[in-house]
Amino acid sequence: MIKARAYFQLLKFRLSLTVAFSAAVGYMLGQHEFAWRIHWAGALLVMLGGLLVTGSANTINQIYEKDLDRLMKRTAKRPLPTGVLSVREAWAFVFLTGLAGLLLLGLYFNPLTAAISLISLILYGFIYTPLKRISPICVAVGAIPGGLPPMIGWVAATGMLTVEAWILFGIQFMWQFPHFWAIAWVLDEDYHKAGFKMLPTEGGRDLRTAFQIMTYTLVLIPLSLLPFYFGMTSHIYPMVAAICGVLFLMQTFYLMRTVSKKAAMRIMFGSFLYLPIVQIALVLDKL
Repeated sequence: MIKARAYFQLLKFRLSLTVAFSAAVGYMLGQHEFAWRIHWAGALLVMLGGLLVTGSANTINQIYEKDLDRLMKRTAKRPLPTGVLSVREAWAFVFLTGLAGLLLLGLYFNPLTAAISLISLILYGFIYTPLKRISPICVAVGAIPGGLPPMIGWVAATGMLTVEAWILFGIQFMWQFPHFWAIAWVLDEDYHKAGFKMLPTEGGRDLRTAFQIMTYTLVLIPLSLLPFYFGMTSHIYPMVAAICGVLFLMQTFYLMRTVSKKAAMRIMFGSFLYLPIVQIALVLDKL
């Protein structure tokens, strides 16, 4: 039972489920006709495939950072730092979950879906993870696999890498920056212990970082309206996206004014709300 729980912890289930949900949104948007039985079955399967691949990438991250996780309060009790699971067991879990997810996406949907998912796994597990201690550019690199899930879902539904797929990727890619930096601001003390360089400026939690968070959030607003301009939605979605974008942007102004952890925490929680609301609005607008 303890081992089973430890393997479940390796998945980072809540994070992986969020990623898988984005893939399901992309899949539903890629459906041209609403044959509900096929539609929901496919959405659930693309979620499962995304969950497995993301869980595999998250486990790679924890393997490489097991010694660093011991230094941080929020990660010290993970299965690898505590010794509940060995590195060998974790690598076996990486292989099984990654292979299962890629086979599901490749065989049930199409090879292109599996190929993009594999790229996402490699970028997150083997490139983004070591970059966290080298340069703040890691956030831009991590934003690529972070933005790919809705594209993966769209490709699973259509078999093609179209303009719409890139739009969905672009929205989630741009959202990653205020999201990542707000988290890094809140957890800055812990990240310093591990030597992670997540914030974009040398000063760390300063006005320049707050300004960059605001800038990327501002760019997100017109980007989020592109689905309407490309005929992916009707008039409901752009209103929801615009309102959510403005509210999100207002939180960044508060951070620029106060340069406080409290303001960064508001942005962090706001980012967690923004993405699912906008994505649900996309799907409901299509319905």
